Amino acid sequence: MQNKPYLTLDDVKRIAAAAEAEALANKWAVCIAIVDDGGHLLWLQRLDGTAPISAQIAPNKARTSVLGRRESRIYEEMINQGRVSFLSAPGLEALLEGGVPIMVEGHCVGAVGVSGVKSTEDAQIAKAGIAALGLAG
Repeated sequence: MQNKPYLTLDDVKRIAAAAEAEALANKWAVCIAIVDDGGHLLWLQRLDGTAPISAQIAPNKARTSVLGRRESRIYEEMINQGRVSFLSAPGLEALLEGGVPIMVEGHCVGAVGVSGVKSTEDAQIAKAGIAALGLAG
């Protein structure tokens, strides 16, 4: 039997606060979603002025990232390079940049998905949130 780390409510709150701070510092209206290692929603926050559709896109970016154990942008890049078969991948609904996995001791413990601004900015916010955990590399 192996043991693995997992996200606590305190971890989720720290990630969310740091992601929100990054978004507000840049005056970006976004939706922030955090999921556990199975893609189950732990946190959803839509900042004032964010388009309602972002409340559906952000959790799907996070789920895509955690289920694939990689940034969701990887799928977007593969599709843009012609591997359109990934559009039919089961369970992956937001094949867009902005979903970032949370890796701890080689385990994917969850992911952050952000939607509302440019995809690179969404990813910047997600990574700022994850950085609040103080994880090495």
